[in-house]
Amino acid sequence: MDDLAATNRTDGENGTAGAPAVPGPESGLGPDGGPLPGGRAQPKTDKSEATRALILETAMRLFQERGYEKTTMRAIATEAGVSVGNAYYYFSAKEFLIQGFYDRMTYDHAADARNRMAGTRDFAERLEIALTSWLDTAAPYHEFAAQFFRTAADPTSSLSPFSNESHPARATAVELFREVLQGSELAPKLDAELVELLPDVLWLYLMIVVLYWVFDRTEDTERTREFVRRSTPMAARVINLSRYRVFRPIVRDAKGLIQDFILPTIGKTAVK
Repeated sequence: MDDLAATNRTDGENGTAGAPAVPGPESGLGPDGGPLPGGRAQPKTDKSEATRALILETAMRLFQERGYEKTTMRAIATEAGVSVGNAYYYFSAKEFLIQGFYDRMTYDHAADARNRMAGTRDFAERLEIALTSWLDTAAPYHEFAAQFFRTAADPTSSLSPFSNESHPARATAVELFREVLQGSELAPKLDAELVELLPDVLWLYLMIVVLYWVFDRTEDTERTREFVRRSTPMAARVINLSRYRVFRPIVRDAKGLIQDFILPTIGKTAVK
């Protein structure tokens, strides 16, 4: 089966990308518990999950050492000590590896942020914790993040964070921001429709932070961290103002813009 999976493939071949998702980064299941998109193999045993994790970790190391473009699937398989057919069985193209990386990092980020937020009810503090947790989780990959960004910035790329293929990882992140809000003292005071929209908006806020982080060359990305420290209280104040009657017309207009122009650009389903 492994050799069959590699038939008619070449090193570095691109394909439609997909990603594993919640309940875990190595589960081989989509966010709804169903099959992964893209026809990728679903690990069913501890051994197969370990093999898949080894291939992914090897790929991430080689991407760091050699760069994304110069790393082939054959090189990844050789370094991981598996056959090329086996590598293609778990990841049918390099893009699948990046999607797998997205999902694993998003899953790790969500778990870390939840632990850090435990016992904190202040919305601004919870939001800052969630964003700082992402910076800490992503820190080991900062040096080669720009290589991925060049591809992800293409709106037609399946690696775009807005693509349908990136839906599983994005859904994990949006759910985290839903918890950031719902676990705060602010959520019960807000308009219910706004509460429903805010997780997606907060994910877009994270995307702004990510963009700044990619180009930040300060030590320990300190400028990005300072941006988070200064912008999260401002974001919390703006959201809090929506509670007051005088601001409701503005809030309604903002919700209309988000619903009509922003949310439709975000892929909502994973390609199958």
